[in-house]
Amino acid sequence: MDPHLPSKTGTTFSRTCFNGVNTLAGVGILSIPYALSEGGWLSLALFLLIGIICCYTGLLLQRCMDSNSLVRTYPDIGELAFGSWGRIVVCVFMYLELYLAAIEFMILEGDNLHKLFPTANFNMGRLKIGGKQGFVLLAGLIVLPTTWLRSLGVLAYVSIGGVLSSLIVVCCVLWAGAIDGVGFHEKGILVNWRGIPTALSLYVFCFSGHSVFPTIYTSMKDRTIFSKVLYLCFVLCTLMYGLMAIIGYLMYGQAVNPQVTLNLPVGKLSSKIAIYTTLINPLTKYALLLMPIANSIEDWFELSKLRSISILIRTGLAISTVVLALTVPFFGYVVALTGSFLSSTATMLLPSICYLKVFKNSRRLGMELVIIIAIAALGAAIAVIGTYTSLKQIIQNL
Repeated sequence: MDPHLPSKTGTTFSRTCFNGVNTLAGVGILSIPYALSEGGWLSLALFLLIGIICCYTGLLLQRCMDSNSLVRTYPDIGELAFGSWGRIVVCVFMYLELYLAAIEFMILEGDNLHKLFPTANFNMGRLKIGGKQGFVLLAGLIVLPTTWLRSLGVLAYVSIGGVLSSLIVVCCVLWAGAIDGVGFHEKGILVNWRGIPTALSLYVFCFSGHSVFPTIYTSMKDRTIFSKVLYLCFVLCTLMYGLMAIIGYLMYGQAVNPQVTLNLPVGKLSSKIAIYTTLINPLTKYALLLMPIANSIEDWFELSKLRSISILIRTGLAISTVVLALTVPFFGYVVALTGSFLSSTATMLLPSICYLKVFKNSRRLGMELVIIIAIAALGAAIAVIGTYTSLKQIIQNL
């Protein structure tokens, strides 16, 4: 089908926007004040730059998909550019990033629910399950039905919950500062050069949705307006992230935690709402993360038309993330390390080099070419320096 012709079926503009914003506005909303504290006030300029770059590389992915009607996923773009090896490389980075994020969500659910209910235990006959492990299993059961949804039009209703939960968390933090007595008195620092690599890695993580963008694009009823969807999603998320970063940093300064909700005053209504809402956000994003992986498996084995097999595949993926979250409870440290490397690669480096390869015969030396090469170099630099910095911090805190 010609990508420039509207389809009779597919996701509408509004539903696509909800899916896009939900993809971008995730748990990064909790760590963005910490990112600002690491880089200082001047790093806000880098935050805006990263947002613009990631939006632009999203458009590069769209151009690659428009060049060939058979291209439907991110790995397809890699194969179009570099053959089978390109597909393999993109698959490794893309699916590992998505899969690790899904596992991290399960760990986050277990940790936060256990903190809220530290004395809880689960009994299944003679089998006794600890509170933390029981909450991970419970979260897995709750989120499992959403993974069976193959239509992003239906999944958009789940995405609405994710978007609203992000907005509620921002409002709760603002409420704590303005009404609950915390105030906005911290001055912060202008710039912290040592913390710039960490700040950049977290900023890139906040705008990392490129692994899901092709899936969202191919699900649209009218693909010609995808660029408008992308602009709107990035503008809204930039405003939301920016507001959270500024108010969180003004409230707690250099003492802000990697999860700003941990700084909120104990016992206040705003704090309780923020924590409970934080638990909702991962549940609304979980299906969006696993969908590209499930779709790839179904397409590879030509099982997309078998509904029962599709449900089994998605159920198996969900179960595997729960099992890993249970058996590797400290997996979050590994995710934090690989996230700084995978996110910058998937959002900046791979889109740039794939685009340059696909359009190598039509590209001429000009300003856009220089910009794309610079973005690829910046993505590689963030990946290397961010990974080194993360490793160093982990070793120092062992």
